[in-house]
Amino acid sequence: MLRVEHIGIAVNSLSTSVPLFEKLLNTPCYKQEEVTSEHVITAFFQQGESKIELLEATGPESAIAKFLDKKGEGMHHIAFEVADIYAEMKRLQEEGFVLLQEIPKKGADNKLICFLHPKHSNGVLIEICQDIK
Repeated sequence: MLRVEHIGIAVNSLSTSVPLFEKLLNTPCYKQEEVTSEHVITAFFQQGESKIELLEATGPESAIAKFLDKKGEGMHHIAFEVADIYAEMKRLQEEGFVLLQEIPKKGADNKLICFLHPKHSNGVLIEICQDIK
């Protein structure tokens, strides 16, 4: 894993949370994007080499909606950028991690993504991601 690419934070409302994080981070939100396959709208902030991603559910079927119902607003996942997502998925499986996807899927911010089951990573949802070339 190369570096922390972003930290994902589940929020109830981007209209409330974006201005809050703009003040907190002293930087504007540079991008909002709907990921219809995941039933979320995301908002991104750049901080140095890493990003903060806010996630708002667009419907009750969203994993973010379920997370919010269970835990409330807060940190949802940590994403690590990798050079070759396919090779990293294979390596992680060989190390005993359980992947939530068999093949990477398209995520926000022009990335291929795959999540690791949090039961195998001390309760933390881990995302690995790679830029789509």
